[in-house]
Amino acid sequence: MSSTDSPHPDAVAPSVLPPYRSGFDAAAQGLRAVCDGGRLLAGTHLAGRQEFCGRLTGDIREFGPERWRWYLMTELTRQPFGYAFEAVWCDESSLTYLEESA
Repeated sequence: MSSTDSPHPDAVAPSVLPPYRSGFDAAAQGLRAVCDGGRLLAGTHLAGRQEFCGRLTGDIREFGPERWRWYLMTELTRQPFGYAFEAVWCDESSLTYLEESA
């Protein structure tokens, strides 16, 4: 999952990101989900938990030959304290769907 100090999901120059394929997953569009993951805490050897809740747009990015898929989540109803953006990219393995369909 994107960390709270990450740039806005669309603000990173493509040359800075690892190669990926953009796509769209119509089956995920509009689904409400929870995205739970973690990241390292700056200046420590510890990690902290982060949880987002919102609606998936259906936009995806796939990295690498093993298809590491990330989904774009917007309409956030829960995010870490201080998270200043309106969207977050979530690792597919970090998602829990809250409903079957939109």
